[in-house]
Amino acid sequence: LRDFLLVYNRMTELCFRHCVCNLNYRLLTGREESCLDSCAARLVRANHRLMGAYVGLMPALLQRRAAEHGVPAGPSGLPASPDPGPGAAES
Repeated sequence: LRDFLLVYNRMTELCFRHCVCNLNYRLLTGREESCLDSCAARLVRANHRLMGAYVGLMPALLQRRAAEHGVPAGPSGLPASPDPGPGAAES
C-alpha cells in the first residue's frame, strides 16, 4: 500500500507540474484537464507494462537466486518449502 501511494503521489505531482500552468482560477481549464487525463493515462499504462514485465520475470529471478544459494526451487519458481518439523502430521 505504501509503494502504491508513493507512485500515485509522484504521478500526481508530475502531471500537475507538467499540465497546470495557471493557478489564478479555482477550476482547471479544458486544456489543463485534457493534459492531466492524458498524462495520468500514459503513466498508468507505463506502470501496467512495468508490472507485467516484473511479474513475468520474477519466477526466473527467484529460481536463479535460489540456485545461487543452493536452495531447490519449486515448480512456481519459489524456493521449495522445508520438510515438516517433528510432530507434524504425515500422510
